[in-house]
Amino acid sequence: MELQVTNSPFNQEQVELLNRLLPTLTESQRVWLSGYFTAMNGAAGSVSVGTAPVTAAAPAAPSVEAISKELTVLFGSQSGKAQGLAKKFSKKLEEQGFQVTLSSMSDFKPNALKKVQTLLVIVSTHGEGVPPDNAISFHDFLHSKRAPQLDGLKYSVLSLGDTSYEFYCQTGKDFDKRLGELGGKELAPRVDCDVDFDEPAAEWMSSVLSSLSASSAASSATVASSAVSSTTSGAESEYSRTNPFQAEVLENLNLNGRGSDRETRHVEISLEGSNLQYEPGDCLGIYPENHPQLVEELIAAMSWNPEELVTINKNDKRSVREALTHNFEITILTKPLVEQVAKLTVNTDLNGLVAAGNEQELKSYISGKDLLDLVQDYSLQGIAAAEFIAVLRKMPARLYSIASSSKAFPDEVHVTVRTVRYESRGRERYGVCSVQLAERVKAGDALPVYIQNNPNFKLPESSDTPIIMIGPGTGVAPFRAFLGEREETGAEGKSWLFYGDQHFSTDFLYQIEWQRWLKDGVLTRMDVAFSRDTDQKVYVQHRMLEKSKELYQWLQEGASVYVCGDEKRMAHDVHETLAKIIEQEGGFSSEEAAEYLSRMQQQKRYQRDVY
Repeated sequence: MELQVTNSPFNQEQVELLNRLLPTLTESQRVWLSGYFTAMNGAAGSVSVGTAPVTAAAPAAPSVEAISKELTVLFGSQSGKAQGLAKKFSKKLEEQGFQVTLSSMSDFKPNALKKVQTLLVIVSTHGEGVPPDNAISFHDFLHSKRAPQLDGLKYSVLSLGDTSYEFYCQTGKDFDKRLGELGGKELAPRVDCDVDFDEPAAEWMSSVLSSLSASSAASSATVASSAVSSTTSGAESEYSRTNPFQAEVLENLNLNGRGSDRETRHVEISLEGSNLQYEPGDCLGIYPENHPQLVEELIAAMSWNPEELVTINKNDKRSVREALTHNFEITILTKPLVEQVAKLTVNTDLNGLVAAGNEQELKSYISGKDLLDLVQDYSLQGIAAAEFIAVLRKMPARLYSIASSSKAFPDEVHVTVRTVRYESRGRERYGVCSVQLAERVKAGDALPVYIQNNPNFKLPESSDTPIIMIGPGTGVAPFRAFLGEREETGAEGKSWLFYGDQHFSTDFLYQIEWQRWLKDGVLTRMDVAFSRDTDQKVYVQHRMLEKSKELYQWLQEGASVYVCGDEKRMAHDVHETLAKIIEQEGGFSSEEAAEYLSRMQQQKRYQRDVY
């Protein structure tokens, strides 16, 4: 519907502007404008239309409390996504006239919190409900007796997480609850984001800006959408998480020797023409395809027509087969997904599973199962494809630590991927991306990719700083990038690599390159642990303990420590070993050793890329 000059109080120029704007607005933007004008009416009591004052038809809204133009944006980020969002949103806030203090939680002085009037928190949840490394100290402070009362604080929380984990967005929930307990008042409701975070993050930003705008008259209609776009893109490239680059595969090799129980792919990918930039420590995001066999078995189990068109996005329809192959996750069950599927059926067993009080039973059921298991276990045939697919989660990208230096390999990016295959409940199961790379991707094929910048896993600013790298298995990937970069830049600092895997003869990834770097002095020393070559299993932490005196001496000389790999076992054991070495060699108590490591983290001398 278009406005006409004859039936509106606007002049011709205003009408043309409105007619261009209104059709482009989303539902949330229209709702926001409605609320914004209501707030204006409530504050003024009446609004002038034309020349005659007309009393507002809507009830007067409560007067809006003035909000300071000074804002503090704090982020807690492990892989860089939360940090990217915080930086983009801060920039847009500044463009709207706000004075923004942007800081990681680890760099923020907690005692300054009581002076903050408006606080925006953007934080991810790591592992099983714990804060990312650079949020731990601030999280601990807020939950301690030292935390101040925050009666004058306005705040809002954006939480990033993954619904496939039990404690989804727990860190954001913790901050939201604790800030409220300390007396803070919610500026805008907390928003929890799954791996596909763009739309909910945009809605949160719009909500925050609406609250701020109600008292400062700053406009948010275009800010929120532009603030989220390209939040994870590399440099000035047009390609990003939401617009991946179709990159050509140059090489795809198996790094393991004949007879190995493992298959590890070294994949070289061209970035030519993309303008995607990266640094050592960053990750490559790859959007994978589901295994064709699983897709066909799911379609058959549901008796769907594989060529039926279903909606992917608002203006995008694809066949059922194509949608299940490229667009939706079907290999992982989550609590929200099972609850949504239960609403589509009258199956009493499934509805009983998701009923209140059955959390433990549901948790036990979804562990290790996929969508085909759910369909077969509860005989879900009869649900229309369009209905069923509408509740599925979008296919998330897989992030891999980059194993190359762009200085050594211009316009290329390399990744190291361990292939996951196993059997469960009588069926073969596959790592979605790893098996695609192992079985269905060859040189010349294209992969949709983007760069995930990670400012929290970076080489020291000074090339003279010694570095200690701990990375078993594929965790060694970023250290290939580190050493390639240091070779190209002529770094002078010492370097020490701890590496482990199963067998020396078949599983020594990049062996020739490490040996060349040792010979050339790029790598100062290397200690290896091959767990299946000895009667008693030996891991990297055992090698660290064997060299505890030298390792502690390196720490005292200012060395930076980097850990990459499995969080639950390896990274935990390495952390405990570091604390033990500091306690043992430095003559510290366990509390003092823990404080020593905490200081290293705050100084960015102890960084982890763990998963």
